[in-house]
Formats: sequence, C-alpha cells, structure tokens
Amino acid sequence: MPTPRPRSSWDSWGTEPARLPPAAKAIVATLLPGKAHPVRRRAAPRLTPSLLPDADFDALAGILGDAHLTRTDEGRVLHLGGKSTPDLLRRRLDDPQAAPDAVASPADHDEVGAVLRLCAARGIAVVPFGGGTSVVGGVDPDRGAHHAVIALDLTRTAALLALDEVSLLATFGAGTTGPQAEEMLGARGLTLGHFPQSFAYASLGGYAATRSSGQASRGYGRFDDLVHALRVATPAGDLALGRSPASAAGPDLRQLFLGSEGAFGVLTEVTVRVRPVPAATAYRAWSFPDFMSGAAAFREATQRGIRPTVLRLSDETETRVNAAMGGHLTRLRGCLAVATFESATASEAEAARDDLDRVFTAHGATSRGEDPARSWERGRFASPALRDALMDTGVLAETLETATTWANLPALKRAVTTALTESLAATGTKPIVLCHISHVYPAGASLYFTVVAALTDDPQTQWRRAKDAASHAITDAHGTITHHHAVGRDHRPYLEAEIGTLGVEVLRAVKAVLDPTGIMNPGALVVPPAPTERA
Repeated sequence: MPTPRPRSSWDSWGTEPARLPPAAKAIVATLLPGKAHPVRRRAAPRLTPSLLPDADFDALAGILGDAHLTRTDEGRVLHLGGKSTPDLLRRRLDDPQAAPDAVASPADHDEVGAVLRLCAARGIAVVPFGGGTSVVGGVDPDRGAHHAVIALDLTRTAALLALDEVSLLATFGAGTTGPQAEEMLGARGLTLGHFPQSFAYASLGGYAATRSSGQASRGYGRFDDLVHALRVATPAGDLALGRSPASAAGPDLRQLFLGSEGAFGVLTEVTVRVRPVPAATAYRAWSFPDFMSGAAAFREATQRGIRPTVLRLSDETETRVNAAMGGHLTRLRGCLAVATFESATASEAEAARDDLDRVFTAHGATSRGEDPARSWERGRFASPALRDALMDTGVLAETLETATTWANLPALKRAVTTALTESLAATGTKPIVLCHISHVYPAGASLYFTVVAALTDDPQTQWRRAKDAASHAITDAHGTITHHHAVGRDHRPYLEAEIGTLGVEVLRAVKAVLDPTGIMNPGALVVPPAPTERA
C-alpha cells in the first residue's frame, strides 16, 4: 500500500499558492499597461445544495459504509471538477459552485461495480474522479438527465496489486497516483517513467482514461503505449482486457477504454509495463537559429531512431520568455532545445547524447551545455501553479495542445498562433503566444501552446472565444483537437470534425451498450442518444 498523497486545493492547481519569479513582474507590467482586472481567490465557496435523496444515500451507504460516503460541503468542495482556466475562474466568482450531490469512495473493483449497478437502477449519474486534474472539463459534476450526480473518488483503490518481475508488468488500483506508483516500484528498483505536469496529483486510471503523454514520452512512450491490461466496471457488467503481449483476437477492446474518460465505465485496475530505474542520466541543450530549423532537426533525429528520454523545442517567443523568467538574458536569441538521456550506463547515455548532437549540429544548432536541461528538469512540474498567481494580478495564462504531421507543422503553428492573437486582440488585450514541441513521432509532432494576456472584466467569455477560435483553427488546419489533454466537455463540440458523424455514432453506440441508462460522466466525450432515439 502506498503513502497517502496530498489532494490539490479546490480553487488552484496545487496545495500552496505559487510565487511569481521576480522577472515575471516585468512581463505582467508589459501586459497590463492600463487597468488590471485581477480575479481574487475566495476564502470558501458557496455550493449548490445536495439533491441526493435520503433513500439513495442510504442504499449507497449499504455498499460503501457510512465512512466512505459523504454529502458534507467539506467532501463535496474537493470534487467541483477539474483545473481548467474556466474552472478556476468560476471558483473565484460569487456564484454558487456546482458540486456533486455526494462523494462515494469505493475500495476496489467489486465495490465500484456494485455502486454502478445501484446508480443505473436509481438514475444517479456517476463521475469517476482520480486526481481531478482535467483541464478540458472532463470531471465536472454534471447530472445530465438524472436527478443526482455522485463523484466516484477512486483514492481508496490505490495499491500495487501484483508485480511480475520476470515479465516486468505491474498491476495497480486505478486511483494510484504517479508518485505513489514510483514509490512502490522504486522500492523494487523499477520505474513506470510517466511524468506529466499533473504528476503530483493525477492517477494511473486517469492517465489511461485520457491517453496521457508524459514529458518523457520519447524515451518511455505515451501512457497508452505502456498499458498491458485493464479491468473495467461498467453499468452493463465487467471486462478484463489484455492477457498477452500481442494478439490477433479481433479488434483490441482496450482501445475502447483508453481515452474513454469515464463515459463508458470505470477503469478499476491498470496493468502497465515497467522498467529498471536507469543508472545514469546525461543532459544537453542547444539553441537553433529558428523554430523550423529545430523542427527539421527533431524530425531527422526521430526518423533515424535516436531516442533521448526527453526532447523539447521552444519557439523564439517561449525561449525569450523562459530565459527572462530564469534570469538567463544571454539566451534570448534563437530557439532552445533540451534533452535528457537515461540508460543503464553513463557511456550509453552519453553515446545517445552525442548521436543527437551530431544531427542537431548539422542543422545549425549551437550547444548550450547541460545547465538549461537540468534547469528545465528541476522546474518541470511548477508552471501550472503559476497560472493561479497570475490570475491574482489580472493575467490570463492558459495552454492548449495539438499534433500533426511534420509536413503540416508550420501551417498548423501559424494558424493557431494567428487565431489566438486575433481573438484576444479583439477583446482589447495584447497577448503573448508561446509554443513548443514536446512529443515526437516518425510521422509528426505535438504543438503545445501557452497564451498569456491581460484579463478583461469578463474573463470567462474572453477565454471561451479565444479557445473556440483556436479549436476551429486546429480542425481547419488538419490538426488533432487534442494530443494528450483529452476531449472532456471543452473539446467535444469539435470532435465530429475530426472523426466524422459516423465516428461519433460509433462512440454513442458503444455507450448505449455499456451504459444503457447514460449515467456515466454525462456530457464528457460524447453525448448519449436521447431516450426517444434509443427507443
């Protein structure tokens, strides 16, 4: 069993307010030449009242016990939804906050299944809840067409359930967080190697349900690459998926649940591939003359099979901003790339570093030594918390991500940058748009955008319009609407443009079979057919 982990605050990314670096004051002053519109944190929220009838509460308590079911505001406030900018802006306003009607905490797969069967029979919506780090509206307490909604908190399922040290497979309860998994594996000299920015709070079930892609994806792979098997509870019954390293036994049903976001059922156990903890790590950073020469170098290195553990390229704007924030004024020019190399020996790590260096040098890169890469690694989980501190000063800071082929990368980057710049400029602000590549494939790469702008007096409308403009730009430019943040509710309106009307109908059909009463995370991923349509 793991050490208990802290839960993120109800109104911010972390548990403690982040302090802005001194250099951030100059950036804020540039963005706020006139009147600022800070949105202050509230001491405590007002919650909507619980609508769960006593009879339903008592029936759930019969499964879970009174100690693991609550309707108190103290329990409900920690399950208000995720950590998107609209989520956090909303929680700073005076309006009552939509809260789940109760929080249920099952201990294992059997209790999850029992809760789902009861909720399906009684018409209670269920929102699976791991770390609550969704930034796309994936865990909002949405009742849908039902009379009540519960948050199904999976914290109590956290455990290392099985370990096959010959096959290097580990089975975890879905509520196990990243730090808990690394703690339990590390005691045996093993690692999962999955480190997204949500690492401190997010759960392995959440990683699987959203197709998470950690910062070390080049070396370890995306989380869906690491999944060997899944155990799933649905309102229609249970599934155990994945029994061998590879199979030709029809379509891979694991793929229905990887990325399913709790809309079809609950991932209760996840079996993943693990590795020995690397004995050595090498570091290197480079600067490229411009973003496209860096992207060309990344493409060549990837297609040649060179595999650093981490590989990132910041564009010119992000390089300047990060350099200013860190006080490294000498690195203001060009585009900074950082990489880490993990291996069983120092010589193997250094050999991979030297292979990458030769490719990058051929594309005009200049070595910057180890320090920028080490500095990035030290602060790699910190940036989401800065968003909360920036809101205090009247600054919007938000991210969005996409991916496309190498050939289409320049056009997609231009389209999204233009959409964000023009839509925010229309609100009277002068935004800064930053971009980096952090995940690469032989055929293409991700683009991760950060936008910073002065908040207006209607910040929710301000960001919603910018997000809509950027999302249409992504679909029009043939990018994916999400590379690793998932669909949730925020991206659902744009999903049909990517997978087509028939694709949406396929997802609805799957939901109709596994969740015939539509209780599972209503509104996330796909809207279920109305009762008349099902009839």
